[in-house]
Amino acid sequence: MVISYDGSAFRGFAPNEGVRTIGADLRSALERILRSEVELSVAGRTDAGVHARGQVVSFDAQSGAVRPDEMRRSLNSLLGPSIVVREVATAPDDFHARFSARWRRYRYRLLTSEVPDPFLSSTTWWTPEALDHHRMADAAHELVGTHDFTSFCRRPKGRPDASMVRRVTDARWTHEPGEGRVLTFEITATAFCHQMVRSIVGTLVDIGRGRRPTSTVTVALAGEDRSLAGQLAPPHGLILWEVGY
Repeated sequence: MVISYDGSAFRGFAPNEGVRTIGADLRSALERILRSEVELSVAGRTDAGVHARGQVVSFDAQSGAVRPDEMRRSLNSLLGPSIVVREVATAPDDFHARFSARWRRYRYRLLTSEVPDPFLSSTTWWTPEALDHHRMADAAHELVGTHDFTSFCRRPKGRPDASMVRRVTDARWTHEPGEGRVLTFEITATAFCHQMVRSIVGTLVDIGRGRRPTSTVTVALAGEDRSLAGQLAPPHGLILWEVGY
């Protein structure tokens, strides 16, 4: 399945007892339709408040139990509009939403204007000061390639030796048309480590504000020290945009 969701009211994707999550709601709806237990695999476990446009989820079901169009309609009637199932399809037996993925793409949106916009507030980080787009673009270019992203990642609990090496294939800033000044950061990589994109955006915004030099990204990548990078950008500006297979 390809799904989209507004993560504002959820505590992330992964099921977590006592709080509402995307995965728990989706699994509950699927089990209601299939009348059997379901185990979900997901391309990216988004954190609390993070959104998705092209999240991919896979699960096993009895042959003939899934009628794609009918299942999509039923799920959307149970889950919409916060969670929307865009596509349902039968996949090969060895397909896995996470391990079969070859790349993932995230977008992060900023609104730079003197006043906030209530119609963008749930999906865009408002920054009232002007940002130097050229400095941010130059710094983002340094992310492309294979690097150790220790300075930009939260290391998994209980895994002190986990590798933070990732390959970024594209990182760029673009302007969106419309009122105000909406900037979108798009980054594509074979995989991401925890909080990597939000840490990168927080660092790039500091550079755009003039609080850090454009060399910050290069220095942070080489230093492999979290203190060398900026603070996390708020979760509500982040969208898992697309997954490639």
